[in-house]
Amino acid sequence: MLEKLFEGAIWRSRFIVILAVVFGLLGAIILFVVASMDIWGVAAYTFNTITTGAHPEHFHEDIVAGIIGAVDLYLIAVVMFIFSFGVYELFISEIDEAAESKDGSNVLAIHSLDELKDKIAKVIVMVLVVNFFQRVLHTTFATPLEMLYFALSILALAVGLYFLGKVGKK
Repeated sequence: MLEKLFEGAIWRSRFIVILAVVFGLLGAIILFVVASMDIWGVAAYTFNTITTGAHPEHFHEDIVAGIIGAVDLYLIAVVMFIFSFGVYELFISEIDEAAESKDGSNVLAIHSLDELKDKIAKVIVMVLVVNFFQRVLHTTFATPLEMLYFALSILALAVGLYFLGKVGKK
């Protein structure tokens, strides 16, 4: 009797992960809104610059950096969304509407912790790649050696993405 009560309490305690689900979704929504506001800010900056005839020194770099920064936030929001969705499916219940949908079932279907980890890891790698290119936009290269390091870092990213794609197809 005591064992059955204890096991029931342990099983029902899994519902505490609903906090991670709710706040993960809240974090994702906040990041989507902030990234969208960043894009709106870039659009306003571009419009104002064009209409006033001003020619800021780093105009193109600033626009690209702003948009890449927003993409970075969108990707992090996607990580939070995948995390929330996966934790819910793993610990609480399969989402019936997603299972019945032809669109959602393939992208967001999470059947194991390893599958959740793999999906999140792939998006995190993309966040790091986007972040790398955002930082490179404002980097100046003074010597040929710095250019070589830059080229090697791009090669390393390309090789990493290649192997990440190979692992995902197995």
